[in-house]
Amino acid sequence: MKLQQLRYIWEVAHHDLNVSATAQSLFTSQPGISKQIRLLEDELGVEVFSRSGKHLTRVTPAGESILKVAGEILSQVDSIKKIAQEFNNEQKGDLSIATTHTQARYILPSVIDRFMARFPDVSLHMHQGNPAQIAEMAADGTVDFAIATEALGSRGDLIMMPCYKWNRMIIVPKEHPLLKDKSLTLERLSEFPLVTYVKGFTGRSKLDEAFTSAGLKPNIVFTASDADVIKTYVKLGLGVGIVASMAYDSTKDADLEALSADALFAPSITSIGFRKGTFMRGFMYEFLEQFAPHLTKEVVDEVYYRHVHRQDSGDIFEALDLPSY
Repeated sequence: MKLQQLRYIWEVAHHDLNVSATAQSLFTSQPGISKQIRLLEDELGVEVFSRSGKHLTRVTPAGESILKVAGEILSQVDSIKKIAQEFNNEQKGDLSIATTHTQARYILPSVIDRFMARFPDVSLHMHQGNPAQIAEMAADGTVDFAIATEALGSRGDLIMMPCYKWNRMIIVPKEHPLLKDKSLTLERLSEFPLVTYVKGFTGRSKLDEAFTSAGLKPNIVFTASDADVIKTYVKLGLGVGIVASMAYDSTKDADLEALSADALFAPSITSIGFRKGTFMRGFMYEFLEQFAPHLTKEVVDEVYYRHVHRQDSGDIFEALDLPSY
């Protein structure tokens, strides 16, 4: 069994069983990959992939288990490489982040600007997706860090740390009837068509919980994962928008008016997560602290230690007053 063979089955599985695409991404030949996969299967005595003629059709049950272990082995190999890089040059390397549009567009630019100024020889790679995809990318080692508000907390294979809390803004065109109300209520809001995030994005669960608890059914007529798209359709008069507070800029969005929704919805917390077993290089600690100043190396190491030993780490953050956006 060779590491190369494990890399091949892992990459094939993550290229939708497309051996040709895998060969291109690895700068090798399709026959070479197919041959090495067959040699591995012959050695193991089980098939990793089912076939129809020359085409791979699915991962077998045995293959599912083999791929899980292969992913863990390859992750450890990457950690060994990172250890060597840390000792050779602690200022140089790669950092991969998976996040949502909201984080990438409104929160991360200033953080990344400071980080790149501090570590100009670190190549930074950003992946966008929905929260479930982001969590999966961190869990399988595709990225170093996952940043999102939804879906991450349910992943037992990720070490999660809260970063900041935020709430929502109600956005409407100028002269909208809501601007004349002395106070805003969920009942009043439910009288209008609403434009907001799709389920599973940007704290949408808190919004749904608030209306459900009040016994109300909101008239949500349009959803999107991108706050800029939501604002576009609010400007067109499609409905009242509900967006993350950091997505509204009074200067750039001068043709819209914003009303605070702090009294209507519980705040959401954005977290950052990484896979257990990740080797943390110096610049990775630096990124965490720049993104969330309370996530010092000492705090991160303590959370990691407790997670590995299956100890609760919630008390580490209980006394913290998380920053707000």
